[in-house]
Amino acid sequence: MNQVVIPIAVQDIGKARKRRQPKGRQPDPAALAEVQAALGDAPRRRDLLIEHLHAINDRFGQLAIPHLVALAQEMGLSMAEVYEVATFYHHFDVVREDGDGVIRPPAAVTVRVCEGIACELGGGRDLLARLPALLGSEVKVVAAPCIGRCERAPAALVGQNPVDFASAQTIADTVAARAVHHAPEAHLGYDDYRAQGGYQLLRAVASGEHDSESLLRTMEDSGLRGLGGAGFPTGRKWRIVMAEPAPRLMAVNLDEGEPGTFKDRVYLERDPHRFLEGMLIAAAVTQVSAIYIYLRDEYAGCRAVLGQALRRLQAEPPIPDMPQIQLRRGAGAYICGEESAMIESIEGKRGMPRLRPPYVAQVGLFGRPTLEHNFETLYWVREILEKGAGWFAAQGRHGRHGLRSFSVSGRVKLPGVHVAPAGITVSELIEEYCGGMQDGHCFYGYLPGGASGGILPASLGDIPLDFDTLQPYGCFIGSAAIVVFSEQDSAVAVARNLMHFFKHESCGQCTPCRVGTAKALDVIAQPKWDLAALADLSAVMRDASICGLGQAAPNPVDCVIKYFPQELA
Repeated sequence: MNQVVIPIAVQDIGKARKRRQPKGRQPDPAALAEVQAALGDAPRRRDLLIEHLHAINDRFGQLAIPHLVALAQEMGLSMAEVYEVATFYHHFDVVREDGDGVIRPPAAVTVRVCEGIACELGGGRDLLARLPALLGSEVKVVAAPCIGRCERAPAALVGQNPVDFASAQTIADTVAARAVHHAPEAHLGYDDYRAQGGYQLLRAVASGEHDSESLLRTMEDSGLRGLGGAGFPTGRKWRIVMAEPAPRLMAVNLDEGEPGTFKDRVYLERDPHRFLEGMLIAAAVTQVSAIYIYLRDEYAGCRAVLGQALRRLQAEPPIPDMPQIQLRRGAGAYICGEESAMIESIEGKRGMPRLRPPYVAQVGLFGRPTLEHNFETLYWVREILEKGAGWFAAQGRHGRHGLRSFSVSGRVKLPGVHVAPAGITVSELIEEYCGGMQDGHCFYGYLPGGASGGILPASLGDIPLDFDTLQPYGCFIGSAAIVVFSEQDSAVAVARNLMHFFKHESCGQCTPCRVGTAKALDVIAQPKWDLAALADLSAVMRDASICGLGQAAPNPVDCVIKYFPQELA
């Protein structure tokens, strides 16, 4: 083997430049002291990186490079690790010094105007255009993807304070009042929940009054499936995780970022302990030792409600030996609704989906078998176990079984969360639960499953809404987010809004999604669509994208081509 010879001159230069300090920019002592004060006595563990970035961003209104350098040293990480995470998430404002070494001051307040499809139908785009001139240069106005308040469109966030049915004036008034923190909603508290029989079932499960096998059979016989969108049978998921070696963990997905979806927020604002009891029952049955709840950052009010509920649970535990529960805060990334991307984020990393296998039930959070559940799935656990599998399975219409929480928004009189039989049609849902269409609007089309579930015309308004019923039409129900639009709207405009969302929210990990969403948006932005190019893009994205974002992103475009050809003529 030939030996590589290093010239003497190069060797000498290497010796002369031998580092006396760690590689990279050194922390400024003042910035380091500020970071240490912001973190306090919190552990400096790697998985808490995002929590620590929030602490600094909240305190200083931004993430200046000197603070990131100091944080890297404080946590024993490279600057690259800290910087890549800080710049991945939309809610972290990373700023560098200008040419003179000066860091620009943060905006007095940031206003995020939702540009999701429901808010666009409600006038959000016009609102976004008017605000900068009205609010002035000290206020930062940005377009935001769906903020989970679709039934109150158009909506905005002033700091962390939501403004519902927003107008330019209501936003200006909120900015003037500097009301940047959302107060907790009125909800059923711990004492009232227990007075109504809450946590009795959990105590019975924990004490062994109900054996695990009978509980598993009840969940399986009920037909409850994962209500975050994937629809995996709940009882079967519990069995799979139970078969894995301990210690086992649980990860709860409260990052509902799908445009049109807001059911988890509504339930959490009203009755957090019903969800927590279901979560703890699932943990007891599957013998989980620690639970991580991942809550989207837009839900500051829910964070306050949930934090208060968890503190009461810790102070007065309903059962002995409760598993450890940690609440983790997202930072603005739709992709973290994907289960493995959420796990990456809980671990303090960029929210990028993992290649599978292995599946998270076998190798999940921190490399341990992980039971991953959506919020609403756990919300139903107590009622199903108390009333029996037959009660839940007996619900439904058109040959379907169970109940669904439909998040309905758009051109209906009564938008909101409507609990209805699985298998109900959208026409029935509009008339029986939503008060009909808004005055002056005629039903033209709908999204049966949020942004990624496709678009259907009113002529197909009699399809049962449930798992497995929409696939023959190129759609799926997902998390049951129904967005209704009228003849005054355009399916082409809806598809453009949704593809803009997918381009914005692609994590960039895989080329089919990263490039495909951008290229598709360019094509459909044209007056005349190149249908051959769109067909090629759709096939590649569906076949080769790593996760559901890229695989489902073509759905709205493909549906417009198939069901709304009159708009492309």
